[in-house]
Amino acid sequence: MSPHPRRTTQIFCASTLYGAATLAAAIDSDLFEEAERRVLLVFNNSANPETTLAVDAMPGFEPLRDHFDDVLSWNEAIRPFHPGSWTPRADDIPLFERYLRLLWGLGDDRVELVLESIQVTPALTVAQLFTGAPVHVYADGLMSYGPTRNKLDPLVGTRVRRLLHLDLVPGLTPMLLTEFDVPGQVVPTGAFLKVLSELGEAVPELPELPENSALLLGQYLSALNILSVKEEEDLHVRMLRGAVERGHRSVVFKPHPTAPARFSRVLETEAGKLGVDLTVLDTPVLAEVLFERARPGLVVGCFSTALFTASVFYGLPVARIGTEPLLDRLTPYQNSNRVPAVLADAVLADLESRKGEDAVPDGDLNALVTAVGFTMQPQMHPRLRPAAERYLSQHFGPRTQRYFKRKRLTSLGLPGGIPERLSFLPRNSTARRVVRRAKALRKAVKR
Repeated sequence: MSPHPRRTTQIFCASTLYGAATLAAAIDSDLFEEAERRVLLVFNNSANPETTLAVDAMPGFEPLRDHFDDVLSWNEAIRPFHPGSWTPRADDIPLFERYLRLLWGLGDDRVELVLESIQVTPALTVAQLFTGAPVHVYADGLMSYGPTRNKLDPLVGTRVRRLLHLDLVPGLTPMLLTEFDVPGQVVPTGAFLKVLSELGEAVPELPELPENSALLLGQYLSALNILSVKEEEDLHVRMLRGAVERGHRSVVFKPHPTAPARFSRVLETEAGKLGVDLTVLDTPVLAEVLFERARPGLVVGCFSTALFTASVFYGLPVARIGTEPLLDRLTPYQNSNRVPAVLADAVLADLESRKGEDAVPDGDLNALVTAVGFTMQPQMHPRLRPAAERYLSQHFGPRTQRYFKRKRLTSLGLPGGIPERLSFLPRNSTARRVVRRAKALRKAVKR
């Protein structure tokens, strides 16, 4: 007599409402095979998860709950450890797998994993604990267009079946996990918009937003040590002034959920000086809910994914600001925010309408991202070197050089780097001394 077939449990992991909505749209589009049980496993990766709302406690989550048989908490399962830093010792992995199977009632189920950000904890930890489980990865935003952040253990990478992603930049091919030949699959835009509409209807009453207002999106970049608090405050003020210069007298500021209240107070002071009607949205809702219900006349941000959903999915006017200095600040060079920042800078309109800030032609975008991706992770993608050389030899110039570090290009021997005949200069003590004296003299003259 043949044994009874094993039950299949699919574990969908999400740390954001946007990601959970993407999963719901994929399920509605029948992108997953039927399973006896579907579980949503919620991660709360904030610095202080005890004081911030988890995904399943956020306004608008209720319609998403119906897509799953159970909603579980990763934070509860590993308490008191923080999900962003905890990983089990290799010898303890079988023990923890048995613990989770008992805790979540999995028994000897066949487990399938659906993960975001698989290259880092906590998603990587879950993949490592369920050692034999097939893995599907979904993209929560623009990072899928860039290369995998860290070199992934082949025992994990070879288990990935596909990358599910929204078509945020039409015509652009994601690079994430291509070192394992993982194919991409688009989550239908219509299904995603339908889920967002249902989510918006479930959100409690929002303040009445003025018609044709400008919506400013805060990202809390100072928390990522990309900008100082003062620099981020100044960036918000520039957003406000830019919106006013474009004729908007009503402005809505949507701060990042974990951003300090002082960001809003600085803007309120500036709005008073400019005579602008400012609304600060304290309710932690997706920006897409506002696109659906308020139809802002302009959406302004730095490199937020919401800028692309506003433009591509909702047809709203958008503008970016602050991307150029941000690209210079991102460290290390392979920081996974680099490609999202490049895309915002290359595709979206400049809020301050400066000269020389025209969008990169659509036909060059794939080649640009390929070149940036190679310079970020040359060891993962050695086959992309000829494409990077070709792009840089033809397009490296005033508009595109901000996307690359000259030192990086030099170390990789790529066009745009310091020519080989001058490569001795950084290592030459006499040359360095002359440069220091010249800089000191220039400062003295300026005084």
